[in-house]
Amino acid sequence: MNAEKQYIEIFSECKDVIRRHAPECMNVVRTQAFTDFEYKGFPSLKDENFRYTDVSQAFAPDYGLNLNRLKTYINPAEIFRCDVPNMSAQLFFVVNDSFNEDILHESLLPEGVYAGGMKSFAERYPDIFSQYYSKIAKTSEDAVVALNTMFVQDGFVLYVPRDIKVDRTIQLVNLIRSQVDIMANRRILAIMEPCSEARLLVCDHSMDDVRSLTTQVVEIYAGEGAYFDYYDLEESTVSTTRFSSLHVEQAALSNVLIDGITLNNGLTRNNYSISLNGEGAEAILCGMAVLDKNQQVDTYTHITHAVPQCRSTELFKNVLNDHSVGVFSGRILVKEDARKTEACQTNRNMCMTREARMYSKPQLEIYADDVKCSHGMTTGQLDEQALFYMQSRGISREEAKMLLSVAFTSDVIENVRLEPLKDRLHYLIEKRFRGELAQCAGCGVCK
Repeated sequence: MNAEKQYIEIFSECKDVIRRHAPECMNVVRTQAFTDFEYKGFPSLKDENFRYTDVSQAFAPDYGLNLNRLKTYINPAEIFRCDVPNMSAQLFFVVNDSFNEDILHESLLPEGVYAGGMKSFAERYPDIFSQYYSKIAKTSEDAVVALNTMFVQDGFVLYVPRDIKVDRTIQLVNLIRSQVDIMANRRILAIMEPCSEARLLVCDHSMDDVRSLTTQVVEIYAGEGAYFDYYDLEESTVSTTRFSSLHVEQAALSNVLIDGITLNNGLTRNNYSISLNGEGAEAILCGMAVLDKNQQVDTYTHITHAVPQCRSTELFKNVLNDHSVGVFSGRILVKEDARKTEACQTNRNMCMTREARMYSKPQLEIYADDVKCSHGMTTGQLDEQALFYMQSRGISREEAKMLLSVAFTSDVIENVRLEPLKDRLHYLIEKRFRGELAQCAGCGVCK
């Protein structure tokens, strides 16, 4: 049985069960998602954007799906206490692909702000939900998005009304907990109305040493003058496979920062799609991965400048050791009317061994005059002269390699606009390069 066929059969047999455990607002797009998935199928290695990631192979194993929403009897707040020093966050949990309603604390967020389960939001605010859900993450364009939309039954929603500023960081912790191989389909929807402001930190962790596959679709809507930060920190295991698709739509004068960091993983595919649809909008997209063993991170980005006077800055870095593989394919599209666009795309990579592999393809597609656009890529190794200099000053070779690796990634971390998180990331990255297991303070999962 090929990978597509098993999911087509599961959905055909279980569609009534899936619909029964999800709000109608999510069900209305399910049938079309199924039709799109049947038509497209998973991309093959012949697809230019998937040359180095075998999607069918990743989805071929017989993963368990919790379609009946059987309860996982754990208290994630007791097991996982992610404590970034000096960062007072409103904490939420998703276990596998179900929002955890059992440990909701008193909301410390401004009145009118919603942060919580997608199922509950869709039932309470069906008109708002239907206006945004599955509108920019199009099932007709991406088979994995279509599969996610077919099966997803819950997720997380952040809704910030007009003119409201959320000072407290919102933290969402995604946990994989299972005794058998499992597939989780997650959804995140962030709706930032005009002149609103918020920050969302999403952390991915695995609690059990089983094979897991996660599909995650994130949709972010930034209204006029909105200011939003989205941080994605992956600290899972080598038995984890993750396919994440993040879609952003920005109105005039909005400012959105996306920062994705992978410190531990198995196979990760990150898709980023950003559309600058209003004049004066600014997008900052950056990320980094620290890889060893046989780990792989495949990153695909597509930024569209649709109107004049917008700015985008893109920076991705990878440090690869052992037999790890990194992939970066980035495309900036400047449409005909998008004059006075400023766009910069940079990809820097460092291979620590001869066996590590990095594949990079930066792209610019420009159809407008009077623009400032650039792109660049470098892949190399540690500077032997710098290593020699540091060793001559009494620093061991391994310590020198660690210090130079940390310095190489520092500018990605400097883009973080949350000081406590920035300091914590510097600490975690240094531990990662020292060969120690990175973990959040107080985390009982990663110890």
